[in-house]
Amino acid sequence: MNTKLWKEPEISSSDWPVPQPLILKAEPKPYPRDALPQNLRAAIDEVQGFIQAPYPLVVCSALGAVSIACQAHVDVQRAERLQGPCGLYLLAIADSGERKSTCDNYFTSAIRAWQNSKEEAAKPELKRHKAEYATWEAGRDGITSKIRQDGKQMKDLEVLRAELFRLGMEEPRAPRVPRLLLADETPESLAWSLKHRWPSSGVVSSEAGVVLGSHGMGKDSVMLNLATLNILWDGGTIEIGRKTSKSFVVRGARLTMSLQVQEATLREFFEKNGALSRGIGFLARFLLAWPESTQGTRFFREAPGDWPNLSAFERRITEILNAPVAIGDDGALSPSLLHMEEGARAVWVRFHDAIEAELSEGRKLHEVRDVASKAADNVARLATLFHTFEGRTGSIGVQGVEAASHIVAWHLGESLRFFGEIALPTELANAARFESWLVRVCQRERTHVVGKSVAMQYGPLRKREPLDAAIRELEELDRLQVRKEGKRILLAVNPALLGVVL
Repeated sequence: MNTKLWKEPEISSSDWPVPQPLILKAEPKPYPRDALPQNLRAAIDEVQGFIQAPYPLVVCSALGAVSIACQAHVDVQRAERLQGPCGLYLLAIADSGERKSTCDNYFTSAIRAWQNSKEEAAKPELKRHKAEYATWEAGRDGITSKIRQDGKQMKDLEVLRAELFRLGMEEPRAPRVPRLLLADETPESLAWSLKHRWPSSGVVSSEAGVVLGSHGMGKDSVMLNLATLNILWDGGTIEIGRKTSKSFVVRGARLTMSLQVQEATLREFFEKNGALSRGIGFLARFLLAWPESTQGTRFFREAPGDWPNLSAFERRITEILNAPVAIGDDGALSPSLLHMEEGARAVWVRFHDAIEAELSEGRKLHEVRDVASKAADNVARLATLFHTFEGRTGSIGVQGVEAASHIVAWHLGESLRFFGEIALPTELANAARFESWLVRVCQRERTHVVGKSVAMQYGPLRKREPLDAAIRELEELDRLQVRKEGKRILLAVNPALLGVVL
């Protein structure tokens, strides 16, 4: 490969016209900041002003924390016999280095502190349970051993079996210790935690590739695992059957997901599981954000002396967490049910119907109808969270539903932008993938020329027919030129794509 990118004599304005766009990108719209409740917005502004991450990224972290804190306490009724959880699934598409984990740490610090305090307070009870369980286990093992021994001698086992049954009914229950913040969890281990530890949790990860790309999302298990996460969003019942350990049933659990994923990782996930993940409605449940990067503009700022708005946010989160949680003997939550005022419900119905009208073929939302069909549900959830976080009493008002509608509509626009670009015709999608690979190679090797044989050997398109089709597409758009040097065929990338000013 040529290693003199910036000094190649054949680069000239006459050789290279302005490249035509490969993909018509929809421009992102400003986040509807004014729709956020005042106290929540003040905390978000305070954090974003210091860390300078993309605003929607900061909002996702804040909403994730509010969702985790509130979801165990309230459900929402959208219509007659139509009620469910208020927890959110949030997905921010952003490259590594956008400071998502920093955002999460600011907004989950009160949750983490509360969780740690509960764990510390539970230590004596956990020690007592450990001793009680060891005693119970020894008694069970003794009876089991006696049954085996007497069975060999053909003795009557009825009394021993009755004793074993009685003992099984008296198995000491472990104390429930809140475990609200999770990260790298397979759906089955997540279900186990919701059943046996605490029935309300949040998966918070700045590297969602760990979640979307884990072995739990392998080819053989992806459908089951995505379905499990769908059920948890809906607040439904999950039955986990095991061959080598005790099976269990999860009822009445609540889950929040607040994830960041790199664009390349999400595209790879779509290549493997895209049709399935959208077909069963997994990604449709997420409020998606695809913000523009702020890297390159985040110049040093001194940390503020105090954080009055973030401190107020943390106090409110702690207040909500300290409120009693209704948990049944089976571990199921029984949240109180919030209703909408008549005017608020009318606003919600108008939003629902306006979205529905855009789902048919040829209409604006047809290509994201899976996502759009969940939008009204997310409005009800978000309005419930705002109502609860603000400490309002009574039914959900018009203001909360209107605010939630603006925010969910913005996220729906982000889904339309992103899915509109990845749902490309195969030829155009191949051309985009191939060009991205060419640009990375040229920037790394400091060249603007790559041999076609090298591209076929190492690039993403290693069969001649799709490679030639991608090359023709890029040539027609003045993004690539095919040149010959003896018997070699060279692919020259328009320097404008590499940041070269002609």
